[in-house]
Amino acid sequence: MGDPKKPKNKYSTPRHPWSAGELSTELFLLGTYGLRNKRELWGAQTELSRVRKQARALLAATPEVRERMGAFLIKRLYRLGLTSEGASLDDILSLKVEDLLERRLQSLIWRKGIAKSPYEARQLISHKRVLVGERLVSKPSYLVGRDEEERLSMKGPVQKEVVGA
Repeated sequence: MGDPKKPKNKYSTPRHPWSAGELSTELFLLGTYGLRNKRELWGAQTELSRVRKQARALLAATPEVRERMGAFLIKRLYRLGLTSEGASLDDILSLKVEDLLERRLQSLIWRKGIAKSPYEARQLISHKRVLVGERLVSKPSYLVGRDEEERLSMKGPVQKEVVGA
């Protein structure tokens, strides 16, 4: 069972953590998306592998189950902004970890131009300066839904740098 004070990991580590190709890919993704450590990347990879595992299981299921449960999975991923509206289970299998990392609050704040870098976006979020709609969100890993994307804003007055004051 395990100790209740020590929660179960939400990620799984790579099988070959010291291979040069995997190390360079991980470091590139860490720098590009401004992740704090590799555990955040591994968590995104694990979440994506769970979704892809569901899609593979549905492809092997009977046509009735595939149609019913596949629609739920596609609808959920559409609301998250990971797939298009007329997506199929094959499209879910072609998702990459970059697609999931692009939907993080940290990445969207940076891409919208509210922050100059992913690191500044992370700082704004952790300092509780970012609103999603009317709600204050302080987790950079929050997955922003398609309907919430246009409602991202800053809390309070936005201060600009004064040059030559």
